[in-house]
Amino acid sequence: MVTAATEAASLVVRRNNVTEAGRADGPVMMFAHGYGCDQDMWRRLLPYFADDYRLVLFDHVGAGRSDVDAYDRGKYGTLDGYAEDLLEICAVLDLKDVILVAHSVSAMIALIAAVREPDRFARLVLVAPSPRYTNDAADGYVGGFSEEDIEGLLASLDSNYVAWAEALAPMAMGNPDAPELAEELRSSFCRTNPSIARHFARVTFLSDSRPVLDKAGCECLILQRSDDLLAPQEVGDYVHRHLEQSTLVQLQATGHCPHVSAPGDTARAILNYLDSRP
Repeated sequence: MVTAATEAASLVVRRNNVTEAGRADGPVMMFAHGYGCDQDMWRRLLPYFADDYRLVLFDHVGAGRSDVDAYDRGKYGTLDGYAEDLLEICAVLDLKDVILVAHSVSAMIALIAAVREPDRFARLVLVAPSPRYTNDAADGYVGGFSEEDIEGLLASLDSNYVAWAEALAPMAMGNPDAPELAEELRSSFCRTNPSIARHFARVTFLSDSRPVLDKAGCECLILQRSDDLLAPQEVGDYVHRHLEQSTLVQLQATGHCPHVSAPGDTARAILNYLDSRP
């Protein structure tokens, strides 16, 4: 018999294309992808955890195989709407003590969710986080971009999304000696509905999530990389200073997507951190 609760849970699973892998009875490790990506971008990292963890993946609405019809510009006009989805997924799957691995903008979404329901999460792993992309001269914050830079980036996206994706992907990925990785990111960008991508880009690059850092009480691992166009060293240092229970690890990998370009190093950093916790 299909109950109202079962149907509601099914809708959430379909909306965000929730998938599972790994050890069904293991501790939960959940993965939240970054802007312009989908859950497939984690595939190189998953084998390092599949034997010991229950792996839960999903697509943000508008990305991957999510239900595009569920996209609501009002709800997703801030990062809070995405955090609401994340918590709904946890609720319908009855996930507890979650280790949440979140990339880029999803790192802030993860922190928002953890502030709302701190008992839901055991630890957060924040890969290339940035609470604000624009510099703030008033308090000396270095985000990596001027307001003019961001407005130019968004204007370029609005005028020709495909050309924008082709230009940004290699800069964000780095690793010019492996151009296939940049091509994978470009293809991911281009699979996203352009209208949704433009809206999400404004939400991502114009958000200021710095206030949430001081409210988060959970243990966090911050994975920082060198030569990251979107989240320079100063950003990782800032996040570390403002997250009371955080550990900062500098990866040797370059670029904004170490889980793609250096999955082994990324996995080892996560496993070493988890093994060191009581």
